[in-house]
Formats: sequence, structure tokens, C-alpha cells
Amino acid sequence: MTSNIDTAVTSVGDDPRRYGFTVWNYRQGEIVAAMIYLGNELGFYNAMAGAGPVTAGELAQRTGQHERWVLEWLRLQAAAKLLDYCGDERFQLPDVAINLLVDGEHKSFVAGEFAGPGMADNLQRLFENFRTGLGNSYEEGGPEGAHRGECRHWQAARNDLIPRMIPALAGVEAKLNAGALALDIGCGDGAAVLAMADTYPNSRFVGIDASRHAVALVGVKAAEMGLDNVELHHADGADLPGGTAYDFVVTLDCIHDMTRPEAVIAAIKGSLKPDGTWFIKDIRSKPRFEDNLRNPMLAMMYGFSLMSCMSSAMSEPGGAGLGTLGFNPEVAERMIREAGFTQFQMHDFKDPGNLYYEVRH
Repeated sequence: MTSNIDTAVTSVGDDPRRYGFTVWNYRQGEIVAAMIYLGNELGFYNAMAGAGPVTAGELAQRTGQHERWVLEWLRLQAAAKLLDYCGDERFQLPDVAINLLVDGEHKSFVAGEFAGPGMADNLQRLFENFRTGLGNSYEEGGPEGAHRGECRHWQAARNDLIPRMIPALAGVEAKLNAGALALDIGCGDGAAVLAMADTYPNSRFVGIDASRHAVALVGVKAAEMGLDNVELHHADGADLPGGTAYDFVVTLDCIHDMTRPEAVIAAIKGSLKPDGTWFIKDIRSKPRFEDNLRNPMLAMMYGFSLMSCMSSAMSEPGGAGLGTLGFNPEVAERMIREAGFTQFQMHDFKDPGNLYYEVRH
């Protein structure tokens, strides 16, 4: 008798991108669940019920919360297809949502079931963020925050930055091989600055980060790797070590996190040698919210923004608040040219999540 149990009834297939999408979709679901919980607790759904299309300002006024934070939450909800997007940054709670998200007495009410286990600390901070408008810096994330994403960052440095990206930048690899001075702003867990220092021993590398925990972590790793061509500073990107001119500057997924991105860009302009290169990696996005709606992970991106990126970018009074999707190509080029740079080139490295720019004086 022949058995069929060796043949899968259902198969996940052999497409790594499709499988990766499935896994990340569960991560997105976790974040959206946390934001449903937040919206219920802050009274957003109740305030939108029967109100028709509303702006972030209108909802903020009705609920006593900060407008910029409310806008990011609204965009997340629309990206998750929980709210209707009506154009011109106006959002509407559909009638079909009332029983599920508003009417606590209805048998279908489910908003109260979303408690976001595992995100308790982030969620508790968010209540204060929405009330005051101020976010939390990466410094406040402590040692655990310095390690977040560490494995993924090292993979990107070893598999992409060193073998594919630096060689694509005109003249940069030759300079690094010969001996150059390079700067990594927002070096985080040190993946990029240490990978570069290890690969190009004739060059010197400076890493700065606004988190003392990150700087300490990178220092330990540099010692473990036996690297003596790395210098580390706890500093803001706008306050670069003075009197130094760099051949190569990198900012990898961090400009959108900064409270003063214009000041950081001006500092880079002032510290880059006349023939130097600034290499930027930042989140793939488009200028208009409407144009991003086809991104299947858009809701998750806004969740990251509320809990991390925009929070950091608003951690000081008057912070720019760009957020995860805020440094899109249009904004990037405008800010960079306003700082006085004249050469702005995009690179296509076939990365679905990020965009890359090569900038020169």
C-alpha cells in the first residue's frame, strides 16, 4: 500500500521573497494590533464615529492629543485598511467598523482585545508621547535598544555595503584602499563602521552616535576584533568633531530619525573634503501618502515610526519629526541642495526597503 504522507498537502513553496513577506506580515500584524489598542485607549475610534472625513488636526483637537502623532497613527490605520482615506490627508472611520471598534456593548466589539503583549513599555511611553508631542531618544532605549536589529545590520554591511555599494561609488573604494578618513554618523551597533574598518585597514574611521549605549557597544566590538583604526564619539550628528575634513561620510537609515536633520546636513557639508563623497541609505518611500498605499508593509512602517523613528525625531522640542517615511527622494534632494550640495545621484541596488544616494559638493 502506497502512502501519500511524503507529499505536502500545502506547500510554502521555494520563493524566499514570498516566504519572507509571509513572515514579515506577521510582524506587521503585531504592530497594527498594538496601534488598535492605542487608538481604542485614546478614544480615536469613538471620536471618529459618525464624524465623516477628519484631519489629524481635527482629531487631535477632539481628543486632546498632539497633531503630528495623530497624523502618523491615521496614516497607519489607513495603510492597514482600517480607515478610509479620502484624499488631502482626511480619514474616515467606515460604518462597518462601528460594531468592532466603537460600540463596546455590541457582541462583535473587539478593540478591547488588543493589548499588545511584548510592547508594553513602548505603548506606555506612547500615551505620554501623544499627550505632550515629545518622543523618546535612542539613548532612552538603553543597552537593549543599541542591540536592536544587530544581526540584520551586520548582514547588510558584509553582504551589501562592502562588496556591492562602496565599489559603485566613484573613486571611493580606491581612496579607502589607499588610506582615507571616513565618518559614520549614527553608527548604532557599529556594523558598518567596523566592517569598513576591518576591510580597509589603511583608512581611519570615526563613528558617532547619540546613544552612549551604542558607542560603548561598538567600542567593545572594536576591541574584540582587534581594530585600531576606529575612533568613537558620543555626539549628535549636528555636532561633528571640529577641524576635521572627511573623504567619505555615511548616514545609514538615520537622517529620518534626527531631530535636526538640516543641521546635520549642514555639518556634513562643512566637514566633507572638496572631492569627498557622502553616501546615504534611507527608507524607500514616495512623497505623497497616496503613492505609498501599494506598499504591503506600509502599516508596519508607520508603526515603526510611532514607536521608534518619529519618536526619536521628536525627542526634543521643535524636532523635525520626519519619521520612517519622511526622508523620501523629494525631501532628501531639496534638503541636500538647500545645504549647498550640487551633485545628487540615486543608486538602484535592488533593495525593496531602502533607497540610496551619492552626494558631492
